Amino acid sequence: MTRIKLNSLTGKRIHFIGIGGAGMSGLARIALSHAIIVSGSDAKDSSVVKALQALGASISTKHGAENVEGADLVVYSTAIAPSNPEMVRAQELGLKVLTRAAALAVLMSESKSIAVAGTHGKTTTSSMLAVALQACGEDPSFAIGGTITASGSNAHRGTGNIFVAEADESDGSFVEYHPFAAIVTNVEHDHVDFFATPADVERAFQAFAATINPQGFLTYCADDSGARTLVTQTGELKTISYGVAENADLRLDHIELGATGSKARALWHGKAIGFIELVVPGQHNLLNAAAVLATGIELGFAPADLLTGLATFRGTGRRFELVGTVHGIRVVDDYGHHPTEIEVTLTAARRFAGDGRLLVIFQPHRYSRTQAFAAGFAKALDVADRVIVLEVYAASEKPIPGITSQLITDAMEKGEYIPNFIEVTDLIINSAQPGDVVITLGAGDVSSLAPIIFDGLSRRFN
Repeated sequence: MTRIKLNSLTGKRIHFIGIGGAGMSGLARIALSHAIIVSGSDAKDSSVVKALQALGASISTKHGAENVEGADLVVYSTAIAPSNPEMVRAQELGLKVLTRAAALAVLMSESKSIAVAGTHGKTTTSSMLAVALQACGEDPSFAIGGTITASGSNAHRGTGNIFVAEADESDGSFVEYHPFAAIVTNVEHDHVDFFATPADVERAFQAFAATINPQGFLTYCADDSGARTLVTQTGELKTISYGVAENADLRLDHIELGATGSKARALWHGKAIGFIELVVPGQHNLLNAAAVLATGIELGFAPADLLTGLATFRGTGRRFELVGTVHGIRVVDDYGHHPTEIEVTLTAARRFAGDGRLLVIFQPHRYSRTQAFAAGFAKALDVADRVIVLEVYAASEKPIPGITSQLITDAMEKGEYIPNFIEVTDLIINSAQPGDVVITLGAGDVSSLAPIIFDGLSRRFN
């Protein structure tokens, strides 16, 4: 397929179906900065939609065939069904239609692109890389699946030559990017609605790695077996490893894990180059930072400047995000929706809680994931002192007979299955005590409970 030239889109109109989503809204924001006319539609109004409208986008809060009339190009997210009236009309009109990934590939085609991939940690690592590069005097463009806390944005068109892109593997479309370089944080089975087996995931990452520029490089985690296996298939492509493993090119030691931050010494090819000091907790975040440091050094930036940037990183939205503290009770929201993610999140949360209890409200995301990982969810969640499990958030899936959240709680020591949102929030608001940490956990709409709980606790104690 002939790739669309970015400069050919100036003054043309791109229509985004599902423009309010985390990934799509970022593309729309960058498109606007290139003097591209942007229109879009979404099923609901939101602060994201309003922000894009303020930048000049024309957005409808309902899907309708008439919305694509006059568009030169249509971009859609994987959440959009082929039967969507705008998709149907675009096909009838013979309009050029691109996936979100293909559109992002066009927007970053004239930059030195760095794609950040992996089953876990993509958003945080992408955000860290953007912040670290900014501290080096580079003004990178970026498109990330979450909001960088410090800037309040998930996308930006910079004046520099580097483009940082989060590469979502969920539907295999990250093979569209063809980046100069890439980071792979880990390779593990997930998105079981698309990848039936772990081998399917491995093949997708191999296909992604094969698209990296031969003059570029791949940074990978030496501590992750899936990433190590991947680099055995990359041929002559330059690879750079990071981790606590003895043979890692960028190795971490002297690790200190605190309640609200983390620290480690960094060694580049055996030579100490400084300390990574983060104000976000968890060893997993030290590894994310190590990926950024190794990548930045290979790009030619000074380690000291990269470390300075990492020290200023304040996190991203929905990644162990502190919503607020009331009477010594801390309310945290987190996106974790895979057993591995939950395990590292709750391990960090246990340190954060100190002598207090860890109270978790978990919402499984998709029936297929619940079916595949119910036992893993149960084991990871039992780290907490009390866990309430909501019903499965379907996303775009149809129910699978016999698959409910009770599969998880039946395998737990401390799990309670309570599907009613109001009952759950009332229970937590009335039972939380000073010193406790309350976490809303999952990729669905469980995040909406965090501010409700915070407000309820405020009323209870004030």
